[in-house]
Amino acid sequence: RDRFIVQAFGLEIAEPFALVGPRHADPPRIARFDAHALLAQAEAIDARVAAGEELPLAGVPFAVKDNIDVAGIDTTAGCPSFGYRPAASATVVDRLVAAGAICIGKTNLDQFATGLNGTRSPYGAPVNVYNRAYVSGGSSSGSAVVVAAGLVAFALGTDTAGSGRVPAAFQHLIGFKPSRGRWSSTGLVPACRTLDCITVLASTIADTRLVDTVVAGFDATDPFSVRVPERDRAARRIGVPRPDQRKWFGDLESERLYDKAIACLAANGAELVEIDMTPLNEAAQLLYGGPWVAERTAALKAVLAADPADLDPVVREVVAGGLDLRAVDLFNGIYRLAALRRAAEIMWESIDVLVLPTTGTTYRVA
Repeated sequence: RDRFIVQAFGLEIAEPFALVGPRHADPPRIARFDAHALLAQAEAIDARVAAGEELPLAGVPFAVKDNIDVAGIDTTAGCPSFGYRPAASATVVDRLVAAGAICIGKTNLDQFATGLNGTRSPYGAPVNVYNRAYVSGGSSSGSAVVVAAGLVAFALGTDTAGSGRVPAAFQHLIGFKPSRGRWSSTGLVPACRTLDCITVLASTIADTRLVDTVVAGFDATDPFSVRVPERDRAARRIGVPRPDQRKWFGDLESERLYDKAIACLAANGAELVEIDMTPLNEAAQLLYGGPWVAERTAALKAVLAADPADLDPVVREVVAGGLDLRAVDLFNGIYRLAALRRAAEIMWESIDVLVLPTTGTTYRVA
């Protein structure tokens, strides 16, 4: 294996990754390490392997969404005026590097992780790798594009309300959102701090599982980190939305593919259990239409006060929506969420797995 990693990743990855920005008007990447830095990372991994270390991710290239800190590269969260140079990498990045992975650079996103289409960035809008007329999905737009394009093996994203799963679905990838607190969020620019999750976008379930094995674990530096026990779940009772609650927005192809997928599960012995989605939909509405909007406001209060010219107007409108909310609104929201959580607990007594369409349809860029 001598110098295998240097040859395969230090040299070969540097050039195609560098081409992504200059060649296209919709760059998925914001910044990357230069070729010398990549070679240094690769040589260090070769030395560790030669010394007998077992590295589960030896030489595997990955990218990081630009609201997650990577030492040596500015974190901007899609807003250049907000940018800062972190003193250290996020805990999850450190764990990946310790396992031998090579960080290539930072990827584009909907500004401050606010959006699901991938178009709200001053760096340009990445588009779908499979059809450039369509959006990439967001907010982890660049992370999805660089994996789907084969530039890296996996990429870190974030997911509060779909920001990792939506672009993964649009790019034919696995978008894995771990249980809240399973992965450390130290080194993450918050959107909704109590709900944010760092996630992974990868091409296969096996790759996703490997990354989770490396990254998961309690982190005392993260006040929201928890010890999540491993728990296998049977997959025989599969919950699906009632037919009248499946929203396809006129997309007959998406409807057909979903029906085909759940029919395949049933043919392989699963019991399909129709679920009333009303409590879950109401809980989701609390995030964007209820008092949890104020949590985004709390995270970006200083940005709103500065009102920089590069703050996206839609992002400004969304985040500023929390300024007029009162503590009374929040407590009423907490009470309602507790009732909805109880309804969800009852739902889980009748099913093992919930299978939903990630999105009802996709959209063109314009």
